[in-house]
Amino acid sequence: MSRIGRMPITLPAGVDVTIDAGNVVTVKGPKGTITQKLSNKMTLSQEGNVISVTRPNDEKENRSLHGLTRTLLSNMVTGVTEGYKKELDVNGVGYKVAKEGKKLIMNIGFSHQVIVEEEDGITIDAPTPNKIVISGIDKQKVGQFAAEVREKRPPEPYKGKGIKYSDEVIRRKEGKTGAKK
Repeated sequence: MSRIGRMPITLPAGVDVTIDAGNVVTVKGPKGTITQKLSNKMTLSQEGNVISVTRPNDEKENRSLHGLTRTLLSNMVTGVTEGYKKELDVNGVGYKVAKEGKKLIMNIGFSHQVIVEEEDGITIDAPTPNKIVISGIDKQKVGQFAAEVREKRPPEPYKGKGIKYSDEVIRRKEGKTGAKK
C-alpha cells in the first residue's frame, strides 16, 4: 500500500469539496476555487470532513496513481487555504525589478527592459528592488511561472549574477588563473 496514498486528507473549516462524475474535483476555500480532473482509476470518497483515495488493485500504474492523486488533492486543499509562494532573488550590479500595475519590469543586464505580465491566478510582488515574490493558489502554476521568470536570466557560476530562487545555492566556479611560465 502506498504510504502517501493511504493517508486521509482532513479538510479545514471553510473548505468545501465536490467530487463530480469522472473524478472532476472542485475545491472552494477562503482564497479561491480550483477545479481539476483526477485519474478515473482511483476512487475518491468523502466522509464528513475527511477525503480518502483508494485504488482498485496493485498494478504498477495504479500504485503510481494512488500517491499522485492523493498529493494533487492535498495540494488543492492547501492552495485554497494557505496558498503557495515562491521567492526569487535578483543578484548583479545594476540589476533591479519593479512592479507597475500588473507588470513586472526587470532591468537584468540587457539593452532593454524585460517585462513579464501577471497571469490568471498568479500575483507578482516586488517588495525590494532585488526580490520577487510570486504567489497563487495553484502549486503547479506558481512553480511554472517562477521557473519562467528565472529563465529570463538564470544565475551564472562565476559571479552568481542572475535570478535565483531564495533557497537555491549556486555552485561557484573559479575563474581563469592566467598563463604560468
